[in-house]
Amino acid sequence: MTLTISDPEELGFLPERLERIDDFLKSTYIDTGRFPHSALLIGRGDDVAHLALQGEARPGQPLREDAIFRIASMSKPITSVAFMQLVEEGRVALADPVSKVIPEWKDLGVFVAGGGDVPFVSRPATTEMRMIDLLRHTSGLTYSFQERTPIDAAYRREKLEAFNGPDLETFIKVLAKIPLQFDPGTSWNYSISTDILGAILQRMDDKPLDEVIADRITRPLGMVDTHFQIPAEKIDRVPDCYAFHREKTKKLWDAGEKTAWGRKPNQLSGGGGLASTLADYHRFCRMLLNQGELEGERIIGRKTLDLMTANHLPGGGDLTQLSSSLFSEAENAGVGFGLGFATTLNPAQTMIPGSRGDFYWGGMFSTAFFVDPTEAVIMIFMTQLMPSSTYPVRRELKTMVYSALAD
Repeated sequence: MTLTISDPEELGFLPERLERIDDFLKSTYIDTGRFPHSALLIGRGDDVAHLALQGEARPGQPLREDAIFRIASMSKPITSVAFMQLVEEGRVALADPVSKVIPEWKDLGVFVAGGGDVPFVSRPATTEMRMIDLLRHTSGLTYSFQERTPIDAAYRREKLEAFNGPDLETFIKVLAKIPLQFDPGTSWNYSISTDILGAILQRMDDKPLDEVIADRITRPLGMVDTHFQIPAEKIDRVPDCYAFHREKTKKLWDAGEKTAWGRKPNQLSGGGGLASTLADYHRFCRMLLNQGELEGERIIGRKTLDLMTANHLPGGGDLTQLSSSLFSEAENAGVGFGLGFATTLNPAQTMIPGSRGDFYWGGMFSTAFFVDPTEAVIMIFMTQLMPSSTYPVRRELKTMVYSALAD
């Protein structure tokens, strides 16, 4: 799918300021070897104002517009929208207990002590986990990569988040034996919650999650290159993926020509398993900007999307007040979390330009997107370097995109 570029001035951008974003990425990240490549799309409404591809997908191969990137946690908004379709169909409610669909979790306890070679000690939860807790990451679940608690360690021991980890049904059974980090609804902790939404979708639609996502989201939106398993005939479009290395800047983590995403995963991860392109994710973002509809396909209701992009953190707080995870950083002041997205509550407190109500997220390999309904702006950034916390590129890009707006 080829993207058509419109005149940026007609879309209200200053071309010279868009070009300096490219210069910044080149000098700061590409020429220094920090990033192997970068792909940036800036849009307004349904149009593309700016598209820039830099660096090499693989040694000696320039990055192509149709490159298929591992988008990791940018899978979460897609899975969350699919789940909210179940809500619209009346088959489940946000207030429903998770045990309505996962009865194995009816008596989940909360961690008190133990772990490692010592059995866990837990207490009964004061509140039962609800569907809304999975969407807003207040479930009491966690991620193993945080390496903060015995619960994280238990996830690592069971290889719960591995590409070849347990299938979703086994995933649920293993988690039934591990206590929650905290009482559901009392704190925010970035977690495998969206993977559980995927398991619920799989159970309720009675088909594998990859088929659910295709039927509900990617096929209706024409996202032809978004996959859990990249087809063999498309592997030549997959860039190499790197991990940060303190001495060498980066080291190869997953070679494009032999990518793990070319094999069918044991675990269909609704929270992090998808690969996609700039063009495909732009279609998804256009649907969000167009209040749930794209080119005659209604994916989600207008008011449902309003609900998803509102702040749902307990007490109306922001992430600095509610987060107990690695995302408890000062830069998240003024940022709330909705049903699958972070959302800006107060641009002044974030200390970067933006609009109240813009929403966004990113992925482990330093990918990112945001949608601003007030300004009708979309930004999508792709590269392949983990972890995403290595460099502040997301904040830098958002600042520079807004600085390029004229009208």
